Amino acid sequence: MQDFATRTEPHRRELLAHCYRMLGSVHEAEDLVQETLVRAWKAWAGYDPARASVRTWLYRIATNACLTALEGRARRPLPSGLGAPSGDPGAPLTPSFEIPWLHPFPDVRLDDPGLALARRGTLRLALLAAMQTLPPKQRAVLILRDVLEFSAAEVAGFLDTTPAAVNSALQRARAGLGGLSAEEVPEPDDRAVEAVLDAYVRAFERADVAGLVELLTEDVVMEMPPVPLWFRGPDAYGRFLERLFAMRGPDWRMTHANANGQPALVAYCRDDAGGYRRHTLQVFTVRGGQVAHNVVFADPAVLALFDQPATRASEGRP
Repeated sequence: MQDFATRTEPHRRELLAHCYRMLGSVHEAEDLVQETLVRAWKAWAGYDPARASVRTWLYRIATNACLTALEGRARRPLPSGLGAPSGDPGAPLTPSFEIPWLHPFPDVRLDDPGLALARRGTLRLALLAAMQTLPPKQRAVLILRDVLEFSAAEVAGFLDTTPAAVNSALQRARAGLGGLSAEEVPEPDDRAVEAVLDAYVRAFERADVAGLVELLTEDVVMEMPPVPLWFRGPDAYGRFLERLFAMRGPDWRMTHANANGQPALVAYCRDDAGGYRRHTLQVFTVRGGQVAHNVVFADPAVLALFDQPATRASEGRP
């Protein structure tokens, strides 16, 4: 048993990223990694290192565990994947918890130099949301071939099919993404992104809507799962922020975070006791020195995934 743990534990984090890509939920991915290791432990006596490395063997088990878990399940979307943008920033903010929303992934879970593949844009929310539209087997093939770079023959072995069938599924999966790929979601320039986020924080903490709008692209998108609304353009974005500050007050604090390989901010609003209570996690796409996309997560279960306190004292900045 000690040999099993020694051989399998180094792969736990990358298996978590793999299961998350497949499932779109950190909680479900954690469960599937545990199930993978249980299945592997039960089969350990029959493992043959001459046929596959431990890593390859574990990926086969994890992929099939994910495919079983996905049977009969709906995809995990973002609001922008469900219909047209809202034209009314004053629309009711009614959450739809019955929809299994795509969750963000805390970067700290992959804080390991050995996981370079996990950081090549393959966890970006836009790409994950697009992957969720694919049938599960096509999604698996795409991830195994394009993200993890297993060969067609290896993937065929994972899925009990042929390399030709794998290549055909890969072509369909790539077409299903509409041309979006990890390589087309480049790593941002850290200094430029940091400057944009710092300016966003200063404006948000002052409830300066005009200053925030100046930081937005002309086609900026804001969406807010579990509320099934989304908005496009600086005007709608600004009018929604005016509503937010009118509802929650102008006194806010923000702190930096990272999710899905993207810059993120945790927003805290003033509470009745004079402190600041965690309100949302905001995950940004920055393009050309401006905010192009902001996915605002408000579900408390999602916020709890991130290593940020639920409350902040009134003294100082978080």
